[in-house]
Order: sequence, then structure tokens, then C-alpha cells
Amino acid sequence: MSMLNDAKIRAAKARAKPYKLTDSHRLYLLVTPTGSKLWKWGYRYGEKQKTMSFGIYPGVGLLDARSKRDEARRQLDEGHDPAVVKRLKVAANLEAGRTTFELVARDWHATFKTQWAVRHAADILRSLEHDVFPSIGSLPIASLTPPAIFDLLKAMEDRGAGESAKRVRQRISAIFGYAMAVGKAECDPAEKLGAALKPVRKGRQPAIVELGPLQKMINDAEEDYARPVTRLALRLLALTAVRPGELRGARWEEFEDLDGKYPLWRIPAARMKGGIERKEEDGGDHLVPLAPQSVEVLCALWPLTGDGELLFPGNRFAHRPMSENAIGYLLNRAGYHGHHVPHGFRAAFSTIMNEWAKREGDRDDRSAIDLMLAHIPKQVSESEGAYNRAAYMPRRRELACIWADMLTEKLPAPRVLVERPAKPLAEDSRRRVPEAVPKGFRFSNNSAGRAV
Repeated sequence: MSMLNDAKIRAAKARAKPYKLTDSHRLYLLVTPTGSKLWKWGYRYGEKQKTMSFGIYPGVGLLDARSKRDEARRQLDEGHDPAVVKRLKVAANLEAGRTTFELVARDWHATFKTQWAVRHAADILRSLEHDVFPSIGSLPIASLTPPAIFDLLKAMEDRGAGESAKRVRQRISAIFGYAMAVGKAECDPAEKLGAALKPVRKGRQPAIVELGPLQKMINDAEEDYARPVTRLALRLLALTAVRPGELRGARWEEFEDLDGKYPLWRIPAARMKGGIERKEEDGGDHLVPLAPQSVEVLCALWPLTGDGELLFPGNRFAHRPMSENAIGYLLNRAGYHGHHVPHGFRAAFSTIMNEWAKREGDRDDRSAIDLMLAHIPKQVSESEGAYNRAAYMPRRRELACIWADMLTEKLPAPRVLVERPAKPLAEDSRRRVPEAVPKGFRFSNNSAGRAV
């Protein structure tokens, strides 16, 4: 069989009627009266004789035409109609071109925003609109590569938004996870980019240390969507200024005299920050005198978690403490990311109360405040052994009440925090609690209360 070559094809001239120049395996070149040269391939599918077009010469050369023919023959051998396969591929390519990153990202946001606080959902969309869509929003999501995504993250780093770049990468990765699930993408090109970003230099943890803004921040966070347990944890953390880890692990058995004159939270030395010597220290428990406002928090919390050992259990497992990120996420959702972290309540308490003590306090208030924060008083030498951790207890109790009065002056009662919604559109599924402590309920002496 005589096969085509480029010389024969170039020499072919237009005639009054169309004619064919044949190659092998039913591939031929159709020369039209206008001089156009079209690649065609004839094949039989089932009972039908069919023809496929492979393009126009010289845009599609001889070798390309043969390659297309061979691919079509392979599809035919597998039982597929090559023409149908081609149409489906063209349609898929057109759809992929229309399926831009922004389109999928907005679909992802609409799907999951009901699971987030309203403010947090708005923050996510705003960050995408500001930092992501201008760079890659109009591109087909399936065509995006790691370098394209890294370029926009690097631009954020270069302008000093390193932490934001890391959050944006996580959100882009989540969008690709959704795209893969719904068949819009085959991989996540943002997955490994976290290691390529500069580590965020950690400095002092941000804290709001002025009373008015601190009260506003607490109120904003408590008005946002959250589990009632998380809201009450935030309030108790602010009132006691303990470390977040000490709060998360709090157990009902650690609370004493809650229905008496001198309520106390005795945090075991083993749960305190420090080395093995600190944790095994005799008399090393951290004593936290509780203001009436703190006891009110515990009364509101009791119907929710009083049947377990932990004050603040996780959402899924009652025997495990709440997530270490729960309170921080609540503050972030309320708009205070980078302005205040859970540990910041200690700095706020120290700053505000030491300034108050300078104006109105007693001579030893600085030492009492240090002990309330579980710090070694300044006058105690580092080489000195264990010291009296119960020192200044009457004054510490007075300071705790002064702090609580100042802090909660403009805040609602803890019971109100329980009644607020846990999630958007989840009114019916929220756990309801009594309007007040159940009749017959009291706290027993030297231990957590039980209903009697």
C-alpha cells in the first residue's frame, strides 16, 4: 500500500471535486475544491460506518494525524466509540475551563459556612476575596500548580503577613479537598506548601491589657456562636487568670467550700507548670481564691458537666479535656486574632491589678498578685527552697473580688451565656439547661457539689 508523505501532501492541488489521498488503516487526506486539506479517518462502530476528523493540514501534520488515528483505534478496540470519546473530552475541557478556583471556593464556603460562626465565615470569605481571588480566582481549578499558589503566598509573606499566609494556605488546601470530593480536581497542590513558608517568629503573646477594651473583647466573644461550655471556660479563665492548660484540666474534685464563705480552687502541683521538682513539691498546690462571680460560673456550668469529672470536657469525649484551641478559636472568630490569646488574660490581670495596687492598694499587693499568678515573689531567692504558697491568702481573696467586680461590671450573668446559641441554624439541637440551679442543689464542703 502506498503511504503518504509530506511531499505528496504539499503537491496535492485543488480540483473541481473533492478527492482523497489515502494513508494506512483508513486514514486519508480530503482535498477540497478550495484547496483545504482535511484529515479524516473512517471506521465501523457496531453496524454503522462512521468518520472522524483529525484537523486541517498543515496545522495537524502527517505524524500527528497518524498518532490521533492510532489513539482512536485503541479506543475502538476497547469497545468505545472514538467520536463519542472525543466529544466527551471536549465537553470536559470546556467545563474545566468554566470551573474556576473562585467558583469552587465560593461553593465550598456556601457549603460549610453554617458550621462556622457568622463572623468567622465572613473573615474567611474576606481573606479569599482580598488575597486569593485576584491572583488565581479566574483560573481553572484543575489547572492550578504548586508554584502558582506559592507565588501568592510568597507575596503575602513579603508584605509582612506571614501568619495570614499560613491560614490562607490551609483554606486553599481545604478548598482543593472539597474540589477533589466533588470531582473538580484530582490533587491538592497546596498540601505541601506549608513547609516552604517562613516560620512565624513567636514573640510575646498578644494581650489586651486595658479594662474597657478587655471587657468589650470578652463580651464580643461571649456573644459569638460557641458551646456554652466554651463561653463559661472563657469567663472563668478571665476571672481566675490561671494558665489555659490548668483550666482545661480542671476537675470538680479540686474545688472546695463552694457553698461556704471561702470558696477555693486547689490546683494540684502535678498539674502546674514546671519541672519534676515543682510537680512533686510538698505543699505545692496552687491555691486560687474564688470570687462570687467565679462561683456563679461554676453554678451555671454544673448542669452541663457536673455529672462527670472534668469541668470542661471535649465535645466528643467526656473523659478528655476540651481542645486547647477552643477558647482561642472563639477569640479569633470574634475578631481578636493577633490581639488577644487565652494566655493573655494573665498579662491583663497582672497589668491592670498592679496599676490598681499602685493607686489604691497595700504595700504587699505586688507579692500577692504574683502568688495569684503562681509566680515566685520577687523577694524570694531562686536558691531558696519551697515557700509558703498560701501566703497573703486573705488579701488574695480580696484582690480576686476586686478584679471580678471590675471585670464583670458590664458583662451578663453566666446563666445568660448558657442560653445563647451554640451554632447557627441549630436552635433545636442545642442542649437546654434550667433557668436556675435545680432545687435541692448545693455544693458540698471541700469537694464539688452534688444534688441532694
